[in-house]
Amino acid sequence: MATTTDHIDLAVAARLFHGLGDPTRLRILLALLDGERRVTDLVAAVGTSQPNVSNHLACLRDCGLVVDRPAERRQVFYSIARPELHDLLRASDRLLAEAGHEVRLCSNPLMDATCESDGDG
Repeated sequence: MATTTDHIDLAVAARLFHGLGDPTRLRILLALLDGERRVTDLVAAVGTSQPNVSNHLACLRDCGLVVDRPAERRQVFYSIARPELHDLLRASDRLLAEAGHEVRLCSNPLMDATCESDGDG
C-alpha cells in the first residue's frame, strides 16, 4: 500500500520545516500573509534590526519561499512566493488553536533542542 510520503523527499521536507522553525523567519512570513511589504515594514512588524530581517529574507528568497519586486527609489517589496505557503501557515494557525496548549507544555528534550532560538538569530 502506498503512503503519502512515498513521493516526498523527507530530507527536503525536514529542511523546509527547519527553515519555518526559526521565529524571525516565521514572523516575517506571517507579516507577509497580508500582502507584500518593504524591508522597513518588516523590521517594524518583526521588531528586530534591518540587517537581521534582510539576512532572513535572503534565506527565504534563496529557498524559494519569498520573492522580491524592485520598486521606485531603490525600494524592494517582498511577498510569499507560493499560495501553498499561505495555506500551510493558515493551517498551522488552525492546528495551533487546537493543539497549541499541548505543544507549549511538551517536555520532550528533542523539542527544546530545535526550539532554542527566540527570534534574533
